[in-house]
Amino acid sequence: MRSFALVTFGCQMNQHDSERIEEVLGRAGLSRVDEPALADLVLLNTCSVREKAEQKLRSEVGRLGLLKRQRPELLIGVAGCVAQQEGERLARSMPQIDLVVGPDNIGELPDLLRELDGGGPPRVRTEFDLDAPRFLEAHPTDAPRSAFVTVMKGCNERCTFCIVPHTRGPERYRPAREVIDEIARLVAAGTREVTLLGQTVNSYADPEAALGPAPGAGELPWTATHPSTARADESEFAALLRAISERVPDLLRLRYTSPHPRHLTMSLIRAHQELPVLCRHVHLPVQSGSDRVLRRMLRRYDVAEYSERVARLRASVPGITLSTDIIVGFPGESRADFEQTLALVQRIGFTGTFGFKYSARPHTPAQKLADDVSEGDKSERLAELFALTDRLRRDHLTALVGSTQRVLVEGLSAQGGYTGRTEQNEIVHFGSRAQRVGQIVELTIARAFKNSLEGRESDATLSAPLPERRGARERAPSARARSLPVL
Repeated sequence: MRSFALVTFGCQMNQHDSERIEEVLGRAGLSRVDEPALADLVLLNTCSVREKAEQKLRSEVGRLGLLKRQRPELLIGVAGCVAQQEGERLARSMPQIDLVVGPDNIGELPDLLRELDGGGPPRVRTEFDLDAPRFLEAHPTDAPRSAFVTVMKGCNERCTFCIVPHTRGPERYRPAREVIDEIARLVAAGTREVTLLGQTVNSYADPEAALGPAPGAGELPWTATHPSTARADESEFAALLRAISERVPDLLRLRYTSPHPRHLTMSLIRAHQELPVLCRHVHLPVQSGSDRVLRRMLRRYDVAEYSERVARLRASVPGITLSTDIIVGFPGESRADFEQTLALVQRIGFTGTFGFKYSARPHTPAQKLADDVSEGDKSERLAELFALTDRLRRDHLTALVGSTQRVLVEGLSAQGGYTGRTEQNEIVHFGSRAQRVGQIVELTIARAFKNSLEGRESDATLSAPLPERRGARERAPSARARSLPVL
């Protein structure tokens, strides 16, 4: 076996797993090709958070099955959350599949492929590493400008709509020293920005107990949260952020996703206030603006608690922006419940929203609830949500025209020139006659598009005009155009 093609569905965690899969297979001597028709192995890395992702998998396997009729030696593998969810059932229901491997078994891929190469039967490996958690590390020679680093996996929350505890298992945390070492290697290889990953990333606790308490730990200023509950919300995530900032001083920017609102503690808010490396943007899933629906979702906070913590974060970090996840049409959601969600979105003023229609997932408690919101109502509510969030985003971007923003340049723009992001996560396109990839540049915002900005360098001798966009459709930073968030 000489080559593989890798197709990724889903969230940032899946993207990160795909990067590690590529490294594992590369070290085993395989080279990656872009076209499945040219590969000896096609591996589909899957997501099961939404029903559509599973449907995509089944369609893709069907197409690959036609290719396999022409090339019987082609191996088809399925990795990720659908692999973990379905296991043996997936292999039985789709005989085209040769390999099913869960997220915790990625490191076993070379051995599994050798067995298949030797004529072995289809293999299924979907075992959680509960006793000795393993975290695949990046060993880059030419690292990306922005990179993902996993700090924990699994989830101890029991949100009634979410399949993640079933497909990723309970929470397991990576030692802080390993996280810091990997970030240091990435930065030495050229990475400028790191995003820390975890299903509930801010519940982090160092399994080696090597982190001391962070400033603000134990502070309980909340009026909407009972003190005993607030104490249980504390974690060591803020201490980890401070350790990264201290020990990897050449890292330019640090982000994380996805936090749980109940772990937005004072220690984390103070980290945002005091650490220059920490970006002024937080993705904070709310899911609904109705307390009744939040209780049915088992989200473990109410609207007052969420709003109070956001207000404290904004008071401590002026200009910070927030994005969120929202599910419409959850079982039992009335029109009044949905209007409360719209009111919360308006009040908070999210600059980005990932919106989804509820779909029942296997192995979730909500599957037992009557899905009593019609598909038509779900579609109408989602359209209303997007109409509101599009207006909020447009107003936010328009208000930035004339301001000066620090932009980390990620690469070349599809329309010409460069593209990058501000600390607040706005996308900025600009032209320059200088080499800018990987740098932080100060740009004056010249105009706002629907989902991004145009910037200009202050030095007129370096600045260059962007090509006219001529009706080019922007890819919106919402659920309609970007990958799923980590829930």
